Amino acid sequence: QVQLAESGGGLVQAGGSLRLSCAASGFSFTTYIMSWYRQAPGKERQLVAFIFSEGGMTNYADSVKGRFTISRDNAKNTVYLQMNSLKPEDTAVYYCKLDIQTEHYWGQGTQVTVSS
Repeated sequence: QVQLAESGGGLVQAGGSLRLSCAASGFSFTTYIMSWYRQAPGKERQLVAFIFSEGGMTNYADSVKGRFTISRDNAKNTVYLQMNSLKPEDTAVYYCKLDIQTEHYWGQGTQVTVSS
């Protein structure tokens, strides 16, 4: 079955960096778009970035453009989110997501906390 496992979260000071990973299994990883979402306390889950399966075309939320980079290693079935110049408002649980037609799959999430 589909499994998504995020890692790499933690506590970092404002201006610092973190690299999140999402290890995927149970499906043809190279076929599908992969996304990162985040959910801050008391707020709705929001799209952060996504990456196409082939060619690596990407798209970002305005709030993270120029600071975050999404990438994927199809040989390792892993998608990454490099987060630089972190701000306190980036504090959230970060999730990777897979959509296969009408089915939506989420990982368990990884907490990112940015202190000021």
